[in-house]
Amino acid sequence: MEREKTITTYDRADSRIWWLLFSRVAVISFVLGVTAFIQVKGTESLSSASLHSVYSIIGITYALSIFYTLLYRRIRNIGVNINVQSICDVVLITTLVYVTGGIESMYSPFYFLVIIYTVLFLGRRGGITIASVSSILYGLLLDLEFYQVIHPFYSVDHHYSFSAGYVFSRIFIYVILFYIIALLASFVVEREKKTRILLSEKVSAFDRLDLLHRSIIESVESGIMTTDLSGMIRSFNRAAEKITGYPFHEVKDRHVDEIFPEISATMANSSNNNKRVELNMPSRDGRPMIVGFSLSPLRQGGGGDIGRIWIFQDLTAIKAMQAEVDKSKRLALIGEMSAVLAHELRNPLASISGSIQILQRDLALDGTDRKLMDIVLRGKDQLESLVKDFLLLARPNPAARDVIDIREIIGEVLDTARFDREWNDDIIIEQTWCDNTRIVGNKTEIRQALWNIILNAFQAMPEGGRLNVETAATNETMNSAYLKIVIEDTGPGVDEAILDNILEPFYTTKEKGTGLGLAIVGRIVESHKGKFSLESKIDGGTRCSIFLPAE
Repeated sequence: MEREKTITTYDRADSRIWWLLFSRVAVISFVLGVTAFIQVKGTESLSSASLHSVYSIIGITYALSIFYTLLYRRIRNIGVNINVQSICDVVLITTLVYVTGGIESMYSPFYFLVIIYTVLFLGRRGGITIASVSSILYGLLLDLEFYQVIHPFYSVDHHYSFSAGYVFSRIFIYVILFYIIALLASFVVEREKKTRILLSEKVSAFDRLDLLHRSIIESVESGIMTTDLSGMIRSFNRAAEKITGYPFHEVKDRHVDEIFPEISATMANSSNNNKRVELNMPSRDGRPMIVGFSLSPLRQGGGGDIGRIWIFQDLTAIKAMQAEVDKSKRLALIGEMSAVLAHELRNPLASISGSIQILQRDLALDGTDRKLMDIVLRGKDQLESLVKDFLLLARPNPAARDVIDIREIIGEVLDTARFDREWNDDIIIEQTWCDNTRIVGNKTEIRQALWNIILNAFQAMPEGGRLNVETAATNETMNSAYLKIVIEDTGPGVDEAILDNILEPFYTTKEKGTGLGLAIVGRIVESHKGKFSLESKIDGGTRCSIFLPAE
């Protein structure tokens, strides 16, 4: 900051030096013009010798201006340059006064200009010094003329008619004026300098306050947008750019309805006194978002409204988390109900199963009775499978964890699936394995989860197709190492509207399905602290991805 202030001060002084050089040339050019006019008009107020002397002084001044320029380029010290210029100027002005009439010269006020610019550059002390030099030279000039040591150029006969009182009073008045001009100019310059310093401090304080304000606004994670009373966007912080995808330069001075028509329409129709609404809207790249908006008046210091403040947040992730929490609550409730139901079914089912086995062993059944017995046995098997699914959904076993090889388990599942009634010889199985396919988990539960997914894939391809199984080591989803298992089929796919509910317990699109298969997969993967995702589209197949903790 100090370096910047020094550079700024130096630049200001540098600019003033060049203006001084330019002004001197302008003034002497004016004097040249006046002198030339006098000579052209043929006035007798100045003798020929005076005119020639004036021309000589003007030429010397032009030459000195060139010298001052070269001196300043070589020596950048302000004090040295101003002292040289002011002293030379006082000597030249004294000479000019002498050759243009002495005590009657109209160029005596030029001393004031030298004193003033000296004060501007060197302050009061420099002004007093030049005022003293001017007083000495001007007083000495008038005294030498009065005592006729030198003769003025203003007349041919060298007639001098001024009294001693007039001469000395003129000297006294000019000396007093020199010092008064020096003091007044220094007073004005000091006041101007103090004002400039105070203004600089105020500007610096304002800049710091503005920087703090901008830092706060830019650091807030909520999007902040301000509009004027006509709805034109005036500010747009970094969070707003990130949420909406619009950079500030693209929305600046554009109407809010043009950029966010959904927001304006929703706010206008909102009956909420706080003007707080939530709405679904697409981002700039087409990504669906859930955004919460609040609208407040923007007031100036006097209390009048000057615009509106729009504060908004991207609630997409929060709403997804809320949905996951709600889903977990539902699954927990269903799990408790499933545990109770499985317990209530297990005991009578065990009794029925034991009784049927005894009857089957002791009775010799023929015809219709054997068919009825087979129906009862199949019903018993279905009930046992349902109870098993209930128990898996209700209470996956978190304690029984071992190092297991996914490649071996999938191989066992595929070998078993070839003997299932859902198998089709036209199904082509492709397998891609990474180097390490070992995970930490419950072998029985993992086999059940993989079986449910692969069985669904076979059921989706009754006419044949391709089943792709691949694994990859990854940590892109979680912080630690995980094994990614992908099972993809080429079946007809699932509508996106169904995907949101397909993992819910008891939700099924199959006539004979229970709706527990994928729900159990999700429950098992969740109990292993993994992640399960499902991607599908019509005529595009279904892709299941499972992330399980690696060994």
